[in-house]
Parts: sequence; C-alpha cells; structure tokens
Amino acid sequence: MGDKANAHPGAAGRATTADQPSSVRNVVLVGHSGSGKTTLVEALAQTAGAVNRAGRVEDGGTVSDYDEIEHRQQRSVQLSLVPVEWGGYKINLLDTPGYADFVGELRAGLRAADAALFVVSAAQEADAVAGSTRMVWEECAAVGMPRAIVVTHLETARTGFEELTGVCGRIFGGDDPDAVLPLYLPLHGPEAADGHAPVNGLIGLLSQKLFDYTSGARAERPPGDEELPQIEEARNRLIEGIIAESEDETLMDRYLGGEEIDIKTLIDDLEKAVARGVFHPVLAAAPASNGGKQGLGTVELLELITGGFPTPLEREAPAVTTPQGQARPAISCDPAGPLVAEVVRTASDPYVGRLSLVRVFSGTLRPDETVHVSGHGLTDRGHEGRASHDVDERVGALSSPFGKQQRTVGECIAGDLACVAKLARAETGDTLSSKDDPLLMEPWAMPDPLLPVAIQAHSKADEDRLSQGLARLVAEDPTMRLEQNQDTHQVVLWCLGEAHMDVALERLRSRYGVQVDVVPHKVSLRETFGERSAGRGRHVKQSGGHGQYAICEIEVEPLPAGSGIEFVDKVVGGAVPRQFIPSVEKGVRAQAAKGVAAGYPLVDVRVTLLDGKAHSVDSSDAAFQTAGALALREAASEVRIHLLEPVSEVQVLVPDEYVGAVMSDLSGRRGRVVGTEQAGQGRTLVRAEVPEIEVGRYAVDLRSISHGTGRFDRSYARHEAMPPQLADKIRQQAENGS
Repeated sequence: MGDKANAHPGAAGRATTADQPSSVRNVVLVGHSGSGKTTLVEALAQTAGAVNRAGRVEDGGTVSDYDEIEHRQQRSVQLSLVPVEWGGYKINLLDTPGYADFVGELRAGLRAADAALFVVSAAQEADAVAGSTRMVWEECAAVGMPRAIVVTHLETARTGFEELTGVCGRIFGGDDPDAVLPLYLPLHGPEAADGHAPVNGLIGLLSQKLFDYTSGARAERPPGDEELPQIEEARNRLIEGIIAESEDETLMDRYLGGEEIDIKTLIDDLEKAVARGVFHPVLAAAPASNGGKQGLGTVELLELITGGFPTPLEREAPAVTTPQGQARPAISCDPAGPLVAEVVRTASDPYVGRLSLVRVFSGTLRPDETVHVSGHGLTDRGHEGRASHDVDERVGALSSPFGKQQRTVGECIAGDLACVAKLARAETGDTLSSKDDPLLMEPWAMPDPLLPVAIQAHSKADEDRLSQGLARLVAEDPTMRLEQNQDTHQVVLWCLGEAHMDVALERLRSRYGVQVDVVPHKVSLRETFGERSAGRGRHVKQSGGHGQYAICEIEVEPLPAGSGIEFVDKVVGGAVPRQFIPSVEKGVRAQAAKGVAAGYPLVDVRVTLLDGKAHSVDSSDAAFQTAGALALREAASEVRIHLLEPVSEVQVLVPDEYVGAVMSDLSGRRGRVVGTEQAGQGRTLVRAEVPEIEVGRYAVDLRSISHGTGRFDRSYARHEAMPPQLADKIRQQAENGS
C-alpha cells in the first residue's frame, strides 16, 4: 500500500459526515494500558488535518478530551469517538480503555467497529504482550473481524521491531505465523551517543520505496544499494504470505515458477486478505516530531484503513427480533432501509445533558423524529440487570464529537456513528427503531461484575439523591449492577474491579452530587440449631387493668438443609387456646427472622408447641407472640447454634501455566476443587466450591494471579456450617455491635 498517492486530508473545524456506507470505515483501537492508543489517535487526527500541529482543536483541548475523571486519573476510562476524513473517506476511530476494569467500554467499541487495530508497545519486553490483549484478539478471530497490528514507542524501544513482530506472529498468528507480517520496516537514523538509533522513516516492502519523516512530513525516495539487501528476505516472506491467502489459486504456482508478480496484484490481494480477516499486517507509528504535521507511519496507517479495512456494507449485522422475541429477517446496511440503531455508550454532558453514542446499522437517523427504544432486562449471564423497557422517544440534535466539542450533523446514515442528545430513557445496549415497527437487536456479550461494593449515603442530603444517581450510573454502564440486598439491608454496587469502583464513586460525586461511604460488604449468613433443644416462654405482667399473660413450651430440632422453618402444634387439653396457637407461631417466626445468636435469620428447624398456659382475661394475641419469641430464644441458649455461610460454585478459566497457582489460592480460601477440564487450546477450567465470604475480592486477586488472563463465574450453591472458630468471631462482633 506504500505506492499509493498521498490522500487529501480532511479539513479541521467542521463536522465529519458520510453520504454513503461505502465511504465509512469504523475502526476500534485495542491494546493494554499505556500502549499508546490515545496518542496514536491524536497523531492520525493531526495527519488527517483534523487538528493543528500541537494536536489541538479550536477550543484548546485535544481530540481525546472528554471526561474530567480521565484527566485526574491519567488513564482512559471510557470509549471515545474521533471522526476524521482521509482521501474522501470518513474514518471513525474508536479509542478504548486498556485497563481490564473497563472491558465493557472495549466490548462496546468492538460492537460499533468493523475492524480493529491492535496497539503494541515496543517500550516493553518482547514477552509482555498483555494476556488481556491476546484474549480480545481471540474474540475478534471468532467473529472474523479484520485486524492489523501497530507497533508504538519505537523512540524508547526496549524490543526491536523485528523481534516484536516475531512475537506477534507467534501469539496472534497461532498455527500460521506468516499471517502476521510487517508491511514496512523501520528506517533508523544515525546512532546517538547513548547507542540508540532513532527511527525516522519506513521502508515499504512491496513498493521498495523509502518514506522519510525526518522533516515532519513524509518524503519519498528510492532505497540505496546498502538498504536493498536488508529488505529482501522480509519482502519475499511478505509476498509469500500474501499469495498464500490469495483467492487466485494459480498465483502461488506462478510465483514458485519464477514469475514476477505485479505489485498492483499483490496490493489488491493484500487488501482483500486483510478485509477477510485472514491476513494481519504489522505497521509502526509514532506522533509527529520537530513540529511536523505527519507522524511516522500515520499516512501508511490511514492508507491501510481506507484501502484494506472493510466497509460497513461487508459486515453482517447482529440478529434482530421484535421486543416480544419474535424472529425477524436479517437487516442490511441500507440508508433507505428500516431504522435499526444501537446505543453503544451513554454519558452525561454538563451542558447538553445525556448524550448517547449510536451506531446505525440500517436506515437513517434524523433529528427531531420519534423513535422506539427497546431494552434488554437480562445480562448475558442471566442475572437480572435492569428493567426491560419499550418506549417512544423524540430524538434530539445529532452531533459528531471532537474533543469537548459537539459538531452538529444533519443525519446519520447506515454504517455511521453519531451522538444523540436528550434520549432520556435510552440506556447503553438499547435499540432505536421505527415506532411503527419496533425491533430489538441481539445484545453483545458483557462480563458479569463480580466485585461487590457496599455503599451508604454520607449524609441525609446525599441519601435523598442517592437513588436517582445510582439509577443514572447503572443506565450508563451495563457492566455495573445495582443490588438492594434484602437479607443484609445493604446497597451493593457490583463492579469489575477497584478502578471501576473508583470511577463509579467519583461519577456519583462529581456528576450527580452524591457523596457515599464504602462500608464492609456483608454476606447473607444463616443460623440453625446444632441439636435438639427445648424452651419455655413466660410473659406475665400485671400493671392495672388488663395484664399480659402467656406461657408456652416448645421443642426445637434441626432439619435437613433447605427445609426452612416448620411449626407443629401438639398441644393437648386446650392448655393453649386454639385462637392463640397462630400467635405463638407468629412470634416464633418473627424471632427466627431476627436470629437467635448473631442476628442472622434462623432456618432449617422444626418448632413443636407442646404445652402452655393461658388466662381467661389477660391472655392476648400479642402476649402469646411475645411468649413464642421468648421460648425460641431460651431454646437457643441451651445448645450450640451453627452459623451457615453461603457457598458459591466457582468456575475459573485460565491458561494452563496458572492452573497450579489458581488451585493453591482456592484452597487457601477454604475452597474445594471438584474438578478440572481442558477448555480449548492452552486453557483449563477449574471448578471449585468456595465460601462466598472468601471470594469477595476474587475478581481483583485472580487478575493478579493470572496476569490479567483469568476469568471466573460464580453462582450460589447452598448454605453450610461455618468453621466454629470463624463463627465464634462473628458472634463476638455481633455482641460488640461491630
């Protein structure tokens, strides 16, 4: 692609629009935190003429400016869209966070894009290609998404370009490392005093031309005699890799027969192989230096995007149904077709309110029209996430984001992206469609949040705003789940990790004016009797007028797990009048709900009413309720009460090299490993049963153990007795009121 003429950049200061799907390219940037994705986006925008030489837009901000939290934390925490123009094409660059806690933003970017750029830093060791990046590569491979690799930080490289390219071939190429090959080799300048030779240009392997960026703009020249030998081997390997993926089955025979294959044929085959997702070129890129306007490799990268990446017309759209679940025919990327669009990100802007980033898959979205909003009620793992909803809403203004600016656009056609203002009811993942023909798109996969964070309002004023703030927070982020725990009476935010938690709490404070305190998360413990016991409840008071008189005698015996509470009446001779027997049961059950030892609900016992006494005047419903509660407490004081803790079924998926560490860690959490099995190439599924109290922070700890490559699921299995020493500690805490 290096022999193409320079394309004309787009003009800064105006909205970037598309008039047909074939002129759109949607590209998501993927890579670990610190790999240089945002810097690369800004370099591409500068080369395309969308920003000035300092990488600034008119308001003084950068193209990536959006969230104040990102500036304070010095890391990307949400998906951002940067649209640019190049050679008559509109390129939507989707910059994703690299930190694992914000994988939901990454998944949204993958949903909105038609191709992916994997950004790998040469500033790290050769074996440091993050495990999380490898996992995303496999996700893209599973759906056939075209991918290319961009090597950054060559100016501070610890790993040579050739060595890192070889690592990418082994990791990303799998059985076919020749499907991951460089299109250009870096051109090094004179060696500096520190022994480092800066990269100031690129050598095009197909065109055999040199592209010198020393002046800050790409200058083309032929290679010298001393430079040709170094590219011969890499060029031959690239040509063979392209021919191996060619749809022309005669090409390999012609090449092996000694025929010189025309460069145009090779480039055409290369672009087709990239678009089909079977060949993955490697390029190098760096921001402009010396005040230049073109960063190293950015022109080549823009040419690859416009020439090698597919148009939205070539992508198969997600399946659609009616909101009631009835199947509908597949949709196509046709601006004149029925409207089907999807909200891929929701954010709040301090000036315009809620902004929804929307990818249009079919039809054309226009401002001021009424659309139908359909939403899913379940996460991909079946947990109740948020309420399903179907509502008509009026679309506000459409805009194209650029840094902190929102540039108004007249419409958004199929294949393109835009921001929509004032969709008050639409949430991330919702479908926008015609109000006369409502549709619902198949949801994209989202990880289940598994880190519980218990919160409470800091003050009475915060308490009044908390509910609304939490609802808006969860509407924006589908990887966050809100729970009102009926057993522990705690408000729990389920997050993906500590960084995810920090951002959520900061957004509550800064966006919605709600200050909260994080409190220890409680698990839903239970109590039960360890053996048979008896108790006598005596409630006798006389204070003038009608007194209170009720005596009952009960027997309590333990039952198998899951039995709940049984109440049996064995009173003979009318010792307890029939009308007061339900009162005794009500008192027993009320006390059982409060607990009899540490304040947790009592379960799995049979309570038998054996005898009692009543007074013709002073006995009452309330008196026998109190007597029943007293009898149960006395019975509990005579025997050991077991504390029951919830046990989770945990399934951990990790690369084989971490299986031993994971199993050892689970054992240290009082877990029981119940089995292991192979789960694809190089991965093992570890199944275990672990007390829930021990896996509260497992989402964080597993990431550390597996270097970001492990995943786990958990589901409730049962309650079982807690070890006596731990139960005694919890009882003591309950007695001390802590």
